[in-house]
Amino acid sequence: MEPPVAPSVPRPAAPARPEIPITTTAPVKRERRWSVAALCVVLAVLAGLGAAAAVTSASARTKVLAIARDVPAGQALTAADLIVAEVSADAALTPVPASDRASVIGKRPAVDLRKGGLLTTSQLVAGTGLGDDKQQVGVQVKRGQAPAGTLAPGDKVLAVTTPGQGEQPTGKDAEAPPSTVSAVVVTVSRPDASGNVVVNLAVSPSDGPLLATRASQGRIALVREPRSS
Repeated sequence: MEPPVAPSVPRPAAPARPEIPITTTAPVKRERRWSVAALCVVLAVLAGLGAAAAVTSASARTKVLAIARDVPAGQALTAADLIVAEVSADAALTPVPASDRASVIGKRPAVDLRKGGLLTTSQLVAGTGLGDDKQQVGVQVKRGQAPAGTLAPGDKVLAVTTPGQGEQPTGKDAEAPPSTVSAVVVTVSRPDASGNVVVNLAVSPSDGPLLATRASQGRIALVREPRSS
């Protein structure tokens, strides 16, 4: 008689493996890395452009002449009146280059110069021939005794002697040309409330005392000579 067969015991079922979700984590990381790298490149380019612009701006600066102290109109410039300043190149500005310093010393400004301002060619009296061999005479000119608003530094004028009060030339004296003194305008003041202006004139030493005497009597009228083209 066969021995009894033991009943089979079922094997326990293997635990189910959890499903691994499909993700895109790795591509996202790579995309972020590329973005950071691109941003760094852009920043590096901008920094380089900024540095280049700064170098270009610094190299565009030029040395010019500036005013070291106040200088009144008509006073000859000295070395102590001028300093060298650096400014950015600008087509709207026309300051005198620092290299022209030697040629500027001795020239006379047509306007008052203020400390700290830039010196320009238009501020200087040009072509007056005014040097140490000339005298200056201040002439107060009433309205109607000089061309209105047309006199400028450097103009050549005739200082004409007008008749004194109660003087009326007669006979040959009436036909004779008036006495005149050749002069050059150095400066012209602003008109006062009555329209009078003070004109500083450069004249030869032989004419200075005569012109001053006639000017003190209010007997001077100015005639501007033709300007050379």
